Amino acid sequence: MTYDDALAYLDEHATYEKTGRITSPSTETITALCAAMGDPQRAAPVIHLTGTNGKGSTAQMISRLLVASGLTVGTYTSPHLERVNERISRNLEPIADEELAEQIAAIADLEGIIGRRPGYFEILTAAAFRWFADVAVDVMVIEVGLLGRWDATNVVDATVAVVTNIGMDHTEVAGPTLEHIAREKAGIIKPGSATVVGETRPELVSIFAEAGGASMLVADDDFEIVGNRLAIGGRLVDIRTPTTIYTDVYVPLHGTHQGSNAAVALVAVETFFAAPLPEDVVLEGFAETVMPGRFEVLGRQPLTIVDGAHNPPGADTCAQVFFDDFDPEGRRILVVGTLRDPEEMLAALRADEFDVVFACTAPSPRGIPAAAVADAARRLGCDDVYVFDTVEAACQRAMEYADGDDAVLVTGSLYTAGAARPALQRYAN
Repeated sequence: MTYDDALAYLDEHATYEKTGRITSPSTETITALCAAMGDPQRAAPVIHLTGTNGKGSTAQMISRLLVASGLTVGTYTSPHLERVNERISRNLEPIADEELAEQIAAIADLEGIIGRRPGYFEILTAAAFRWFADVAVDVMVIEVGLLGRWDATNVVDATVAVVTNIGMDHTEVAGPTLEHIAREKAGIIKPGSATVVGETRPELVSIFAEAGGASMLVADDDFEIVGNRLAIGGRLVDIRTPTTIYTDVYVPLHGTHQGSNAAVALVAVETFFAAPLPEDVVLEGFAETVMPGRFEVLGRQPLTIVDGAHNPPGADTCAQVFFDDFDPEGRRILVVGTLRDPEEMLAALRADEFDVVFACTAPSPRGIPAAAVADAARRLGCDDVYVFDTVEAACQRAMEYADGDDAVLVTGSLYTAGAARPALQRYAN
């Protein structure tokens, strides 16, 4: 199987990725795949992450801290921005094309043996576990794809289970309340799991406490951010953990929320080692953190930012960082394409505070048509609204329209961010 064959095989097995619908959530297929491979998900201890937002950043920070500690780390995240290889990495280096093709071919061979048709995410999850076992990683950092309980990644027994936060998302699968969503996410907590919870609302924290993990550390009670200051290119944070106070830690990511993610990541790694981390490991691990497509500044004149906010809570955070941390002086230009209710997303993004909105269709079968996004913007009171069929066309027009003092924000979906990055990098300065 060639790399192109592997991509075609994945596309043929895409269901949720194309429809956004899950009819019968189950881990039976991934369990059968893993059993047929000798359960590679048990080849190394696992730090397993769920949460509504911040999973990707927190997984990146955890992985960086583990690498700085001298371990070989297998990291599995989703979705990808530009290439599917990004989802599976060893020491944060994506799997090579030929290696991914080899792993996908092995899963394809098993499809007939197990008598089940796996989905796109199940195939990639099984491929990640198999590759991590093949290259003998010391620890796996595994990000949940959807909620937790029935997610394909939940065949692992987490040494450390991490919950970043809880917001209203995936209500088509879980809900209608935050408590329902929390219960689904609590499904990753196993009897032997040490649990680290970034969520602070008591009614939700109690749900994680009831999940039956071996121990639990909760933000604000057991650990906290005691200082969170704006710095050039990111934040400077002071973090109190159950063992130590780490001061003046530079996190090269934008937004106060990244301080909270950093605290969760640091406590998760401390919990994994059952010990505090050396100062040089902490400083090195955080300093190496990069998150393409997560409030990523691609240019300064005009200020050009890409953010993969894909739900209303994430969009609200994106708007806060844009208006509060950057407070651009020139015109504010919003390029937006989404898979969610466009009115909710645009309201969270504070679209009516932008001078112009360029609506586009996110490059996914589930992308909301650009015309519908534009109509939602007008209903919110946006006056200058334009429609583009593609993210690339919208980005090109935004950059032609913008002056050096202006600011361009491209957001609404990780699919939008992924398509925007190469289109905008041609203009970076």
